[in-house]
Amino acid sequence: MRILHTSDWHLGRSFHRESLLEGQAAFIDHLIETVRAERVDVVVVSGDVYDRALPPVDAVALCGDALRRLMGTGARTVLISGNHDSARRLGFGADLIDAAGVHLRTDPSRAWEPVLVDDVAFYGIPYLEPELVRGPWELPDRSHTAALSHAMAHIRADAPRHRHSVVLAHAFVTGGEASDSERDISVGGVAHVPLSAFEGVDYVALGHLHGRQRMSETVRYSGSPLAYSFSEVNQKKGSWLVTLGSMEVDFVPAPVPRPIGRLRGLLEDLLTSSAYDDVEDHWLQVILTDPIRPKSAMDRLRARFPHTLALSFEPSGGAPVSQPARLSGRPEAEVALDFIREVRGEPAGPDEEDLLRQAIEAARVKETMA
Repeated sequence: MRILHTSDWHLGRSFHRESLLEGQAAFIDHLIETVRAERVDVVVVSGDVYDRALPPVDAVALCGDALRRLMGTGARTVLISGNHDSARRLGFGADLIDAAGVHLRTDPSRAWEPVLVDDVAFYGIPYLEPELVRGPWELPDRSHTAALSHAMAHIRADAPRHRHSVVLAHAFVTGGEASDSERDISVGGVAHVPLSAFEGVDYVALGHLHGRQRMSETVRYSGSPLAYSFSEVNQKKGSWLVTLGSMEVDFVPAPVPRPIGRLRGLLEDLLTSSAYDDVEDHWLQVILTDPIRPKSAMDRLRARFPHTLALSFEPSGGAPVSQPARLSGRPEAEVALDFIREVRGEPAGPDEEDLLRQAIEAARVKETMA
């Protein structure tokens, strides 16, 4: 059996205010072509189908088109909800859609009910918000490790009844490398789960981290199909093609609608050097090192590099230029605690920090239930 492992589509997301929908549509075209060319039996999408709980209508239309076209290939599709998705909305009509060969798994209580394809069991563990499952599952503590371990214990009990077992999960596994574009999922300051939590199955298709990663021979992140932050400049985007039985795993690169890049140097050098000819059509993050901030720097850069999206200044040999604090990719609690420190002139106390983290987690739970 051949499986195509993808995740983190984040349909509806923008990149520094630039729409990515056209690039996401190109990825869907590539996905359909790959399924046909490689004779894929099952496509697995490991969460964060949408970028937010209430996605824009054009993103919903693109998702519907993708699932319809996947169904037309004859392949089965298994999707789970991620921390960006509304599990209730994504899972609407799941039982009816099952009949079409598209299997939406967004209900935690069904994580150990497999989707069976030729006696291969696919277990979809949606993103598990510990606060929501702790009570019903009588977990020993409110943590991602406790929640995932509970689901995996049920799966390990059922998996031996089937020829092969595949798990889809949306989590931050210890040792994984994050980028600036993932949303923080910390509970009590802890976001990670151990790799050992996923032992006992043939393959684990992970989502959440946006760079492709091999946590072990049988546990992998596919990463996102497009770059969603400049921290992903060196990442190769695509999907894993997995052949069960022989356990051959090949990476299938995705199309790049517009490359991203980072430039650093003096403004005049950047504007005149032929060394930068190859990146003139890239989305760019530029750091200028001029001792004195140049006038109209962004306008001058865009005359040569029209897709410059981010500009900052780090002068060499002079007084450092105050830069706005980086917000993207940082945990919400860290940003809020920095704000308190800046406004008050002293850090929040332990009780205040705990209260703040509880409030942020409560807001995330509310969004998950939307």
